[in-house]
Amino acid sequence: MTTNPPTITRTRLKIGMEIHVELATRSKMFSRAANLAHPDNYDAEPNTLVDPVVAALPGALPILNRDAIEMSIMVGMALNCSIAEFSRWDRKNYFYPDLPKGYQISQYDLPLCFDGELSIPADGGGTVRVGIIRAHLEEDTGRLVHELPGGGHYHGSLVDLNRAGTPLLEIVTHPDLTGASDAVTFARELRSICRFLGVSEGIMQRGHMRFEPNVNVIIDTADGHEFATPIVEIKNLNSFGAIRAAIEFEHERQVKAYVADGIVMAPGRKSTRGWDDTRNETVLQREKEEADDYRYFPDPDLMPVVVDDDWRCAIAARIPELPLKRRARYRDVYNLDSTDAMALTEERALGDFYEQCVAAVLAGDLDATEPYAGRACSKLLLNAGARLANERVRTIPELGIRPQQVAGLITLRETDAVGSSAGDELFVLLCETDEQAAAVAERSGLLQVHDESRIATWCDEAIAAQPQAADDFRAGKEAAMGRLIGAVMKASGGQADAKTAREMLVRKLT
Repeated sequence: MTTNPPTITRTRLKIGMEIHVELATRSKMFSRAANLAHPDNYDAEPNTLVDPVVAALPGALPILNRDAIEMSIMVGMALNCSIAEFSRWDRKNYFYPDLPKGYQISQYDLPLCFDGELSIPADGGGTVRVGIIRAHLEEDTGRLVHELPGGGHYHGSLVDLNRAGTPLLEIVTHPDLTGASDAVTFARELRSICRFLGVSEGIMQRGHMRFEPNVNVIIDTADGHEFATPIVEIKNLNSFGAIRAAIEFEHERQVKAYVADGIVMAPGRKSTRGWDDTRNETVLQREKEEADDYRYFPDPDLMPVVVDDDWRCAIAARIPELPLKRRARYRDVYNLDSTDAMALTEERALGDFYEQCVAAVLAGDLDATEPYAGRACSKLLLNAGARLANERVRTIPELGIRPQQVAGLITLRETDAVGSSAGDELFVLLCETDEQAAAVAERSGLLQVHDESRIATWCDEAIAAQPQAADDFRAGKEAAMGRLIGAVMKASGGQADAKTAREMLVRKLT
């Protein structure tokens, strides 16, 4: 211990991540009980997703869930991991009220996936390579709750075993991250990968993904020495905001602790802390256990997993184009900006629907280019589509509009057959019918009018309805034209061509 540490010249974060992913199989990892992480079971009453295996009744034996194994291998492949030809199950021994057996079935020295990497966009530009040490499969524990059904306060702890036995993929990285922003980017990318693969719903508020940063600080001092603070594992973060805030807090706290006591990394000094969202600070929970503390030994009731080439190839064939690659293609082929490319790859179904719309535009207009079709579809889906999806609490592909209708609407907009507001209204109407866009626009009176005599009449009505705006425009106030055009659109029921109306109003008022 150093009583007066030398002056600090620089500090650098060193961050590794442990991520727990609940897999959305129909049944649990080692039993036929229904899985809480599957959408069909989200609203299950406490302690209803339990069978003799989950409850650890005498004589109950575990069985392997093949779907969970295949989902885990898919994630491993997406993270460029080696897939073990032979892996086995181990018992991780510890006692806790929500662990009925007194041990957790996990994998220790022979994990299913190992030695991978994921390159992510770096906060300052370029990329960061994050090495993956391992991705092993295990079962989740139950959970302790402290309120009664309905929300009433309970002074003790209640055990809910619905989560116990859920297939849980634990992904462990090397400490390759050096900032909170990059840690959040990694977390987002991993969540997107899992959702694209269909292995997890990724609803973090439900605990489908729990992130545990392992954080310490490298400190350079004025006398030329380098010190590392003790590693802190921050447990069970379930939001990107919490990941960022907890890491930033730990950076500051660990530097202050070093200045105060001079304690540096050494065996037995790793600790576990929780995150307090209310006070925005980490809280010491316990000293961190080491592997020896868990007394791992092979589980005698389970066969090892042997992955041959045929099985490996069959699983690899199910992996779609992943978000990072798809996002880059959208930028390169369709000339989308990074924000739109990111939005279109948040959900695999949205990206698939977007590409169907682009294909429909290209099929209907032989002169259309991929950048034109890509940008037009992106603009429509991320504006009118996103707005309506938000109102109806659905995803864009669930709204009911078909790709051919999207292509027809884009053609009507690009040829000025319908105006902007009419286009938004037409999008809503197309979600309720299988008719083509042109037919619905004509029947609904949404086709734009270009006839100058009719527009002249509407312009006269607008000038009469907005005399002050007309006087302001004559006096040189260009902004007044907006009120006049609005009056024209009101008089025409949105049918007047705005460009023609503007030109005619200018002629009438000058």
